[in-house]
Amino acid sequence: MRIDDTHKKWLIASLAIFVVATAIYIPYAMASPHGPSGASALGLTFGIVGFAFMVFAGFLGARKRFPLWRIGRAQTWMRGHLWLGLLALPLIFYHGGFRFGGPLTSALMILLIIVVASGVFGAALQHYLPTVMTAEVPLETIFEQIENVQGQLLDEADQIVGRVTALVSPLATAVPARVAIVTEEVAAITETDIAPLRMFYEREMRPFLEKPGERKHSLADPAQARAMFEGLRTLLPPQIHESVSDLSEICEEERELRRQVRLHHLLHDWLLLHIPLSLALLVLAAVHIVMALRY
Repeated sequence: MRIDDTHKKWLIASLAIFVVATAIYIPYAMASPHGPSGASALGLTFGIVGFAFMVFAGFLGARKRFPLWRIGRAQTWMRGHLWLGLLALPLIFYHGGFRFGGPLTSALMILLIIVVASGVFGAALQHYLPTVMTAEVPLETIFEQIENVQGQLLDEADQIVGRVTALVSPLATAVPARVAIVTEEVAAITETDIAPLRMFYEREMRPFLEKPGERKHSLADPAQARAMFEGLRTLLPPQIHESVSDLSEICEEERELRRQVRLHHLLHDWLLLHIPLSLALLVLAAVHIVMALRY
């Protein structure tokens, strides 16, 4: 894994803060007769610094929402969000002396653990999934255009089947201009010859292309799809095999698009958990601070 300079600086700074905080906490905890307390001077310091790191991490969302706020580089904010957000967890534990306390503080600690864990999970996904996507989806498409491309694949498949059908019906009115001149050998193809192709297309392939969200279809599995197309070739005359290969390639493109959609959602959907819980954490932390100051 290659670490850029910005990442390295944040990593070193975070490790240094963690080491210093730990070196302070251990003798403080050992010297406290009744254990470390969040109300002590050091406990309050850990809590203030930890909350400040949480707020800084939360500011990344505000910076993304208001792109005109050009305060610092986006990469710097991203690295700070990751490392200071992660560092907030041990500091808050030091603040409370590793005790969860009452219902509010317990909810805060559980939320903090979930938020940090989801953030680490998301960071791992963002590092790992682009490599997986490049390997598994070599023909990567702009995500917003995937639906249009899937529609084009369906149209192309319809045209291929239409051209094959036209070979046994030269008088058909819907023959595409690109249909090759029918030779005597091809003209010998009958309706019975292409019946397996038409049945396969109407019952299997077209429904597969029409419903991109369907994941349990036989053609969604590469091994099953390969076996189905190989079996189809044995039922068709050799003149049609090239068209069968074209249809097989269309199914492979459709599977690649579906893989890209799944990976894209996996790469972004974790934010549906991370962001709301992060906001809830900041709100509850503010409530906790107000209640601690009042009582």
